[in-house]
Amino acid sequence: MSGAAKYHPASPGLQASWYEASARARIAGLLDPGSFGEFIGPAAREESPHLDIFDLPKQFDDGMVVGRGMLSGKRVLVAAQEGRFMGGAFGEVHGAKLTGILRAARELGDRNAAVLILFDTGGVRLQEANAGELAIAEIMRAMLELRAAGGRVIGLIGGRAGCYGGGGLISGCCSGLVVSEQGRISVSGPEVIETNRGVEEFDSKDRALVWRTMGGKARHLLGLADAFADDAMASFRAAALALIETAPRFDLANMQAEQARLERRLDRFGACADAREVWAALGVNAPEEIPDLDAAAFVEIADALAEKSHDAR
Repeated sequence: MSGAAKYHPASPGLQASWYEASARARIAGLLDPGSFGEFIGPAAREESPHLDIFDLPKQFDDGMVVGRGMLSGKRVLVAAQEGRFMGGAFGEVHGAKLTGILRAARELGDRNAAVLILFDTGGVRLQEANAGELAIAEIMRAMLELRAAGGRVIGLIGGRAGCYGGGGLISGCCSGLVVSEQGRISVSGPEVIETNRGVEEFDSKDRALVWRTMGGKARHLLGLADAFADDAMASFRAAALALIETAPRFDLANMQAEQARLERRLDRFGACADAREVWAALGVNAPEEIPDLDAAAFVEIADALAEKSHDAR
């Protein structure tokens, strides 16, 4: 991945909305101004080879923007999904670009440069199902190989499509995750759960239920996401910088500690039927108020609960 083309977009501003921005606008707001160089950009016209069969429109970057740049003077590699193109879904080219940048970080001596993945995806494209599923497996393998070699991969989730399906699996392999209230993380989406288990199990039209089950606040309180950001570019930038420094190593001790944490979580919350019951069990005094809290008030509660949990261990 040599010969990166310099990209100089107009900065969206550090207070611009992450949720509303495009993939390239998120990169511009996240990285140092003028530092991003794109690999395999639109001029290369690396389009999906499968969409013509279904008479579907293609995009010259296939909905995945990859390159390198600087974050507060630190060298980083970046992959950003465009949720406005096919819901950010993984296909052959889309997935190969993410696999490539992860392999480049390991093989080309960039292990000291963190990889930032800006997730915005509904999962795998149905039109490229086999190729998309293979891409998910290749991405996960490349990510874990990079982490085993000492690299760090930070995921940022706060886009319109959320982080579903294979994207949810990939996010679970990251060194650390930043999520906003608008970010949602799940392997199965609301409609998939309802279709397979019935509306009694999960009503996909109940937006409050969806957000308190899969939304950023719920995921952060359960420890699935390591940092919580408000919707501003500056907040994601600050959280990513912090996680680059503090994300845990990928070694046996940390894997065993994470497994033990998940076992404790299942024992503690396995019988809960709703996120509000989980929050009450965590020690939140007024769990019904969590969805309405602004970011600062929510982070204060989340940090206090995390400290209490750490002291208990």
